[in-house]
Amino acid sequence: MTQAPQILLDHRLKSLRLPTVLREYGKLARQCATEGQDHVQFLARLVELEMIDRERRMIERRIKAAKFPAVKSLESFDFKAIPALNKMQVLELARCEWVERRENVIALGPSGTGKTHIALGLGLSACQKGLSVGFVTAAALVHELMEARDERRLLRLQKQMVGYKLLIIDELGYLPLEPDAAHLFFQLISRRYERGSVLITSNRPVMEWGEVFGDQVVATAILDRLLHHSHVLTVRGDSYRLREKRRSGLIKTSSAVSTIPATGKEGSP
Repeated sequence: MTQAPQILLDHRLKSLRLPTVLREYGKLARQCATEGQDHVQFLARLVELEMIDRERRMIERRIKAAKFPAVKSLESFDFKAIPALNKMQVLELARCEWVERRENVIALGPSGTGKTHIALGLGLSACQKGLSVGFVTAAALVHELMEARDERRLLRLQKQMVGYKLLIIDELGYLPLEPDAAHLFFQLISRRYERGSVLITSNRPVMEWGEVFGDQVVATAILDRLLHHSHVLTVRGDSYRLREKRRSGLIKTSSAVSTIPATGKEGSP
């Protein structure tokens, strides 16, 4: 009989979906009794634990839903290895106010200079701030769009892509797009225009995007929407893969420094 209240409490906490309260209330009750804290202090601490744990689980769900290829933070990014990159600009972007304002980010630079790491770090920051994020490579995105079009579910996929507060499109420019793919890409960017933020990484300067999309008119229309409210990150330097090879002694020649020009003044097109 003495366990009946506890059994009933546990059952009700499960029904209310309060797993942290269920797990911690006994231990915390004993601790508060030892410290001489009253029932209000006990309840306040217990509710705080539930809120902290609930926020942690929500962040984990947002990270999982984003489908990041890896979880990387900006704290682990080696800014010293890319001195041309404006660290303060990146850290300012990590506050995610630009996402709230539905602005865009374009990260330009050669392969291996950390563009994807920066994109992942900014995406992680957005998840931690309660924003929905989607991550996809440009090649996978156009494949999904064309497959959805052929299966008559394009509108549903577009609605999903538009629904993200931040859509990260990685590795644009590594492969040229077919005309149909370029037009589907434009439709997506057009639908997201001033509705949600887009972060694009590319190894090609924007003046070469006509070659990427196979159509200068389409490229101009896409850039017109992306650059209207945007921040440009210019990532110039040696590939980190080549740096690792040099450190290991496997190669001794230095790679060429990128000559990709900035699209405008620091932090804007």
